[in-house]
Amino acid sequence: MLVPDGNTFLVHPMAFAGPCKPTSISFLISGIIIAPNSPESWKGRNQGRWLIFKGVDGLSVDGPGMLDGRGKGWWDILCATHRHLPGCVKLAPTVISFLQCNKVSLSNILVVDSPQTHILITGCNNVVIRYLSIKSPETSPNTDGIHISSSHGVFIHNTNIGSGDDCVSIGDHTSDIYITDVDCGPGHGVSIGSLGRSGNEVKVDNINVIRVRFNKTTNGVRIKTWQVGRGHVRGVLYEDVNFMDVSNPIIIDQYYCDVRGGCESTRTGVQISDVRYAGIFGTSKSKVAINLNCSQAVACTDILLDTILLAPSTPGKKVISSCNNAYGSSAGIVEPESCLLE
Repeated sequence: MLVPDGNTFLVHPMAFAGPCKPTSISFLISGIIIAPNSPESWKGRNQGRWLIFKGVDGLSVDGPGMLDGRGKGWWDILCATHRHLPGCVKLAPTVISFLQCNKVSLSNILVVDSPQTHILITGCNNVVIRYLSIKSPETSPNTDGIHISSSHGVFIHNTNIGSGDDCVSIGDHTSDIYITDVDCGPGHGVSIGSLGRSGNEVKVDNINVIRVRFNKTTNGVRIKTWQVGRGHVRGVLYEDVNFMDVSNPIIIDQYYCDVRGGCESTRTGVQISDVRYAGIFGTSKSKVAINLNCSQAVACTDILLDTILLAPSTPGKKVISSCNNAYGSSAGIVEPESCLLE
Protein backbone atom coordinates (compact mmCIF):
# COMPACT_ATOMS: atom_id res chain seq x y z
CA MET A 1 0.00 0.00 0.00
CA LEU A 2 1.40 3.41 -0.97
CA VAL A 3 0.59 6.93 0.18
CA PRO A 4 2.33 8.96 -2.54
CA ASP A 5 4.63 11.91 -1.98
CA GLY A 6 3.45 15.44 -2.71
CA ASN A 7 -0.13 14.79 -1.62
CA THR A 8 -2.16 15.36 1.54
CA PHE A 9 -4.95 12.90 2.31
CA LEU A 10 -7.84 13.50 4.73
CA VAL A 11 -8.62 10.12 6.27
CA HIS A 12 -11.52 9.40 8.61
CA PRO A 13 -11.20 6.75 11.37
CA MET A 14 -10.10 3.53 9.71
CA ALA A 15 -9.18 -0.01 10.76
CA PHE A 16 -7.03 -2.52 8.87
CA ALA A 17 -7.87 -5.95 10.28
CA GLY A 18 -6.18 -9.32 9.77
CA PRO A 19 -5.32 -12.08 9.65
CA CYS A 20 -3.80 -11.60 6.22
CA LYS A 21 -2.62 -14.25 3.75
CA PRO A 22 0.80 -12.65 2.96
CA THR A 23 3.56 -13.23 5.52
CA SER A 24 4.79 -9.66 5.02
CA ILE A 25 2.88 -6.47 4.25
CA SER A 26 4.41 -3.10 3.37
CA PHE A 27 2.64 0.20 4.03
CA LEU A 28 4.72 3.06 2.58
CA ILE A 29 3.75 6.57 3.70
CA SER A 30 5.56 9.15 1.58
CA GLY A 31 2.84 11.81 1.64
CA ILE A 32 0.84 13.36 4.46
CA ILE A 33 -2.20 11.83 6.16
CA ILE A 34 -4.33 14.18 8.23
CA ALA A 35 -7.19 13.45 10.61
CA PRO A 36 -10.54 15.27 10.54
CA ASN A 37 -10.24 18.45 12.55
CA SER A 38 -13.62 18.01 14.24
CA PRO A 39 -14.60 15.41 16.86
CA GLU A 40 -17.95 15.22 15.01
CA SER A 41 -16.30 12.80 12.56
CA TRP A 42 -16.09 10.19 15.33
CA LYS A 43 -19.81 10.08 16.05
CA GLY A 44 -20.88 6.43 16.14
CA ARG A 45 -17.25 5.28 15.98
CA ASN A 46 -14.59 4.28 18.51
CA GLN A 47 -13.62 7.67 19.92
CA GLY A 48 -10.23 6.37 21.11
CA ARG A 49 -8.84 5.37 17.70
CA TRP A 50 -7.96 6.94 14.37
CA LEU A 51 -5.76 4.53 12.38
CA ILE A 52 -5.82 0.93 13.59
CA PHE A 53 -3.93 -2.20 12.60
CA LYS A 54 -5.45 -5.24 14.31
CA GLY A 55 -4.27 -8.83 13.98
CA VAL A 56 -1.88 -7.96 11.13
CA ASP A 57 1.41 -9.91 11.29
CA GLY A 58 4.58 -9.15 9.36
CA LEU A 59 3.60 -5.50 8.89
CA SER A 60 6.10 -2.80 7.92
CA VAL A 61 5.00 0.86 8.07
CA ASP A 62 7.68 3.11 6.66
CA GLY A 63 8.14 6.80 5.75
CA PRO A 64 9.31 9.44 5.10
CA GLY A 65 5.77 10.82 5.36
CA MET A 66 3.73 12.38 8.14
CA LEU A 67 0.69 11.55 10.26
CA ASP A 68 -1.07 14.64 11.59
CA GLY A 69 -3.67 14.01 14.30
CA ARG A 70 -4.85 17.66 14.32
CA GLY A 71 -5.47 17.35 18.03
CA LYS A 72 -6.24 20.90 19.08
CA GLY A 73 -9.98 20.47 18.57
CA TRP A 74 -9.86 17.65 21.11
CA TRP A 75 -7.47 19.30 23.59
CA ASP A 76 -9.93 22.18 23.95
CA ILE A 77 -12.78 19.87 25.11
CA LEU A 78 -10.98 17.20 27.16
CA CYS A 79 -12.31 16.79 30.68
CA ALA A 80 -8.74 16.43 31.98
CA THR A 81 -8.19 20.14 31.43
CA HIS A 82 -11.75 21.44 30.97
CA ARG A 83 -13.71 19.44 33.55
CA HIS A 84 -16.31 22.19 34.02
CA LEU A 85 -17.00 22.45 30.30
CA PRO A 86 -20.48 21.09 29.41
CA GLY A 87 -20.04 18.09 27.13
CA CYS A 88 -16.32 17.65 27.82
CA VAL A 89 -14.90 14.29 26.67
CA LYS A 90 -12.73 11.84 28.60
CA LEU A 91 -11.42 9.92 25.61
CA ALA A 92 -9.74 11.18 22.44
CA PRO A 93 -8.22 9.31 19.47
CA THR A 94 -4.76 7.76 19.29
CA VAL A 95 -3.10 8.49 15.93
CA ILE A 96 -1.94 4.94 15.18
CA SER A 97 -2.69 1.75 17.11
CA PHE A 98 -1.23 -1.74 16.73
CA LEU A 99 -3.47 -4.33 18.39
CA GLN A 100 -2.59 -8.04 18.58
CA CYS A 101 0.06 -7.69 15.85
CA ASN A 102 3.32 -9.66 15.62
CA LYS A 103 6.59 -8.91 13.82
CA VAL A 104 5.81 -5.25 13.19
CA SER A 105 8.11 -2.37 12.28
CA LEU A 106 7.35 1.37 12.24
CA SER A 107 10.05 3.70 10.94
CA ASN A 108 10.94 7.08 9.39
CA ILE A 109 7.58 8.71 10.17
CA LEU A 110 6.79 12.15 11.60
CA VAL A 111 3.79 11.92 13.94
CA VAL A 112 2.37 15.23 15.15
CA ASP A 113 -0.41 16.65 17.32
CA SER A 114 -2.25 13.52 18.37
CA PRO A 115 -5.54 14.18 20.19
CA GLN A 116 -4.31 11.78 22.88
CA THR A 117 -1.59 9.08 22.79
CA HIS A 118 0.41 9.21 19.56
CA ILE A 119 1.32 5.51 19.17
CA LEU A 120 -0.28 2.57 20.99
CA ILE A 121 1.22 -0.93 21.13
CA THR A 122 -1.01 -3.46 22.89
CA GLY A 123 -1.18 -7.25 22.75
CA CYS A 124 1.78 -7.35 20.36
CA ASN A 125 5.04 -9.33 20.07
CA ASN A 126 8.29 -8.42 18.32
CA VAL A 127 7.80 -4.75 17.49
CA VAL A 128 10.55 -2.44 16.20
CA ILE A 129 10.07 1.36 16.27
CA ARG A 130 12.95 3.41 14.88
CA TYR A 131 13.87 6.76 13.35
CA LEU A 132 10.59 8.37 14.37
CA SER A 133 9.91 11.96 15.30
CA ILE A 134 6.91 12.57 17.56
CA LYS A 135 5.87 16.14 18.29
CA SER A 136 3.03 17.85 20.14
CA PRO A 137 2.96 20.94 22.37
CA GLU A 138 4.15 20.67 25.96
CA THR A 139 0.69 21.85 27.05
CA SER A 140 -1.24 19.19 25.12
CA PRO A 141 -3.00 16.87 27.61
CA ASN A 142 -2.43 13.09 27.79
CA THR A 143 -0.40 13.02 24.59
CA ASP A 144 2.00 10.18 25.45
CA GLY A 145 4.49 9.59 22.66
CA ILE A 146 4.40 5.77 22.75
CA HIS A 147 2.34 3.62 25.12
CA ILE A 148 3.06 -0.11 25.48
CA SER A 149 0.84 -2.63 27.26
CA SER A 150 0.43 -6.42 27.27
CA SER A 151 3.30 -6.68 24.79
CA HIS A 152 6.65 -8.46 24.65
CA GLY A 153 9.81 -7.80 22.70
CA VAL A 154 9.41 -4.10 21.84
CA PHE A 155 12.44 -2.16 20.58
CA ILE A 156 12.40 1.65 20.35
CA HIS A 157 15.57 3.33 19.13
CA ASN A 158 16.94 6.43 17.40
CA THR A 159 13.73 8.36 18.01
CA ASN A 160 12.90 11.94 19.10
CA ILE A 161 9.82 12.47 21.26
CA GLY A 162 8.38 15.73 22.55
CA SER A 163 4.85 15.79 23.95
CA GLY A 164 2.56 16.89 26.76
CA ASP A 165 2.83 13.60 28.67
CA ASP A 166 5.21 10.62 28.93
CA CYS A 167 7.63 10.22 26.05
CA VAL A 168 7.26 6.47 26.55
CA SER A 169 4.86 4.85 29.01
CA ILE A 170 4.99 1.15 29.87
CA GLY A 171 1.85 -0.53 31.13
CA ASP A 172 1.03 -3.89 32.68
CA HIS A 173 1.92 -7.37 31.40
CA THR A 174 4.97 -6.20 29.48
CA SER A 175 8.42 -7.72 29.17
CA ASP A 176 11.62 -7.42 27.17
CA ILE A 177 11.34 -3.72 26.35
CA TYR A 178 14.42 -1.92 24.99
CA ILE A 179 14.43 1.89 24.70
CA THR A 180 17.78 3.07 23.33
CA ASP A 181 19.22 6.24 21.78
CA VAL A 182 16.09 8.29 22.36
CA ASP A 183 15.75 12.05 22.93
CA CYS A 184 12.88 12.98 25.27
CA GLY A 185 11.57 16.48 25.79
CA PRO A 186 9.37 18.23 26.44
CA GLY A 187 7.26 15.71 28.32
CA HIS A 188 6.93 13.70 31.50
CA GLY A 189 9.85 11.33 30.91
CA VAL A 190 9.95 7.55 30.48
CA SER A 191 7.49 5.93 32.87
CA ILE A 192 6.75 2.40 33.97
CA GLY A 193 3.12 2.75 35.03
CA SER A 194 0.98 3.77 36.50
CA LEU A 195 0.35 0.17 37.55
CA GLY A 196 -2.19 -1.61 39.75
CA ARG A 197 -4.90 1.04 39.84
CA SER A 198 -7.73 -1.51 40.07
CA GLY A 199 -5.90 -3.77 42.51
CA ASN A 200 -4.86 -6.14 39.74
CA GLU A 201 -1.85 -8.45 39.60
CA VAL A 202 1.02 -6.57 37.93
CA LYS A 203 3.68 -8.32 35.83
CA VAL A 204 6.46 -6.19 34.32
CA ASP A 205 9.86 -7.73 33.54
CA ASN A 206 13.12 -6.82 31.81
CA ILE A 207 12.76 -3.14 30.97
CA ASN A 208 15.88 -1.45 29.55
CA VAL A 209 16.36 2.31 29.10
CA ILE A 210 19.81 2.94 27.62
CA ARG A 211 21.45 6.06 26.16
CA VAL A 212 18.38 8.24 26.63
CA ARG A 213 18.62 12.03 26.93
CA PHE A 214 16.02 14.05 28.83
CA ASN A 215 15.74 17.77 28.11
CA LYS A 216 13.69 19.90 30.54
CA THR A 217 11.16 17.15 31.24
CA THR A 218 9.04 17.06 34.41
CA ASN A 219 10.32 13.56 35.21
CA GLY A 220 13.20 11.46 34.03
CA VAL A 221 13.11 7.72 34.69
CA ARG A 222 10.00 6.95 36.72
CA ILE A 223 8.21 3.92 38.16
CA LYS A 224 4.71 4.69 39.49
CA THR A 225 2.29 2.27 41.14
CA TRP A 226 -0.98 2.42 43.07
CA GLN A 227 -0.98 1.12 46.64
CA VAL A 228 -3.82 -1.30 45.92
CA GLY A 229 -1.81 -3.05 43.19
CA ARG A 230 -0.15 -6.46 43.58
CA GLY A 231 2.45 -8.42 41.63
CA HIS A 232 5.90 -7.25 40.57
CA VAL A 233 8.16 -4.98 38.56
CA ARG A 234 11.64 -6.50 38.25
CA GLY A 235 14.71 -6.53 36.07
CA VAL A 236 14.85 -2.82 35.21
CA LEU A 237 18.01 -1.21 33.83
CA TYR A 238 18.64 2.52 33.39
CA GLU A 239 22.08 2.98 31.87
CA ASP A 240 24.00 5.87 30.29
CA VAL A 241 21.20 8.36 30.89
CA ASN A 242 21.61 12.14 30.74
CA PHE A 243 19.36 14.78 32.28
CA MET A 244 19.32 18.48 31.42
CA ASP A 245 17.29 20.66 33.79
CA VAL A 246 14.88 17.84 34.70
CA SER A 247 12.48 18.34 37.61
CA ASN A 248 12.54 14.76 38.99
CA PRO A 249 15.44 12.86 37.40
CA ILE A 250 15.11 9.53 39.27
CA ILE A 251 11.80 8.68 40.90
CA ILE A 252 9.91 5.68 42.25
CA ASP A 253 6.43 6.64 43.42
CA GLN A 254 4.44 3.82 45.01
CA TYR A 255 1.86 6.23 46.35
CA TYR A 256 0.50 7.29 42.96
CA CYS A 257 -3.02 8.56 43.47
CA ASP A 258 -5.85 10.60 41.93
CA VAL A 259 -5.41 13.15 44.70
CA ARG A 260 -1.72 13.62 45.45
CA GLY A 261 -1.11 12.52 49.06
CA GLY A 262 -4.82 11.95 49.59
CA CYS A 263 -5.08 8.15 49.42
CA GLU A 264 -5.18 6.04 52.56
CA SER A 265 -2.43 3.50 53.23
CA THR A 266 -3.10 -0.14 52.39
CA ARG A 267 -1.46 -3.45 53.20
CA THR A 268 -0.87 -4.21 49.55
CA GLY A 269 1.68 -3.02 47.03
CA VAL A 270 3.61 -3.90 43.90
CA GLN A 271 6.98 -5.55 44.58
CA ILE A 272 9.74 -3.54 42.87
CA SER A 273 13.09 -5.33 42.74
CA ASP A 274 16.31 -5.66 40.76
CA VAL A 275 16.45 -2.07 39.51
CA ARG A 276 19.84 -0.74 38.38
CA TYR A 277 20.76 2.89 37.76
CA ALA A 278 24.19 3.01 36.10
CA GLY A 279 26.05 5.90 34.53
CA ILE A 280 23.50 8.65 35.25
CA PHE A 281 24.59 12.26 34.71
CA GLY A 282 23.08 15.72 34.44
CA THR A 283 21.22 18.45 36.27
CA SER A 284 18.13 18.49 38.46
CA LYS A 285 15.67 21.36 38.64
CA SER A 286 14.33 20.15 41.99
CA LYS A 287 16.15 19.69 45.29
CA VAL A 288 15.31 15.97 45.50
CA ALA A 289 17.20 14.54 42.52
CA ILE A 290 16.79 10.90 43.62
CA ASN A 291 13.39 10.10 45.12
CA LEU A 292 12.68 6.46 45.95
CA ASN A 293 9.31 6.53 47.71
CA CYS A 294 8.56 2.84 48.13
CA SER A 295 5.60 1.13 49.72
CA GLN A 296 5.57 0.66 53.48
CA ALA A 297 3.71 -2.61 52.90
CA VAL A 298 6.07 -4.04 50.24
CA ALA A 299 9.61 -2.64 50.19
CA CYS A 300 11.72 -1.98 47.11
CA THR A 301 14.65 -4.40 47.14
CA ASP A 302 17.90 -5.01 45.27
CA ILE A 303 18.22 -1.41 44.05
CA LEU A 304 21.68 -0.47 42.73
CA LEU A 305 22.97 3.08 42.32
CA ASP A 306 26.15 2.83 40.26
CA THR A 307 28.09 5.94 39.22
CA ILE A 308 25.60 8.77 39.45
CA LEU A 309 26.50 12.46 39.22
CA LEU A 310 23.53 14.81 39.48
CA ALA A 311 24.05 18.53 40.08
CA PRO A 312 21.56 21.36 40.61
CA SER A 313 20.36 23.21 37.52
CA THR A 314 20.92 26.48 39.40
CA PRO A 315 24.51 27.03 40.56
CA GLY A 316 24.79 27.43 44.31
CA LYS A 317 21.77 25.26 45.06
CA LYS A 318 21.92 21.76 46.52
CA VAL A 319 20.46 18.41 45.50
CA ILE A 320 19.69 15.49 47.81
CA SER A 321 18.37 11.94 47.70
CA SER A 322 15.28 10.74 49.57
CA CYS A 323 14.36 7.12 50.31
CA ASN A 324 11.37 5.44 51.92
CA ASN A 325 11.61 1.68 52.54
CA ALA A 326 14.13 1.24 49.68
CA TYR A 327 16.87 -1.38 50.07
CA GLY A 328 19.98 -1.91 47.99
CA SER A 329 23.57 -0.80 47.49
CA SER A 330 25.75 1.72 45.71
CA ALA A 331 28.95 1.52 43.67
CA GLY A 332 31.35 4.09 42.30
CA ILE A 333 30.69 7.78 42.91
CA VAL A 334 27.09 8.58 43.80
CA GLU A 335 26.10 12.25 44.10
CA PRO A 336 23.84 13.11 45.80
CA GLU A 337 24.80 10.52 48.40
CA SER A 338 22.81 7.28 48.41
CA CYS A 339 20.03 6.97 50.96
CA LEU A 340 19.35 3.27 50.35
CA LEU A 341 18.95 0.93 53.32
CA GLU A 342 21.25 -2.09 53.29
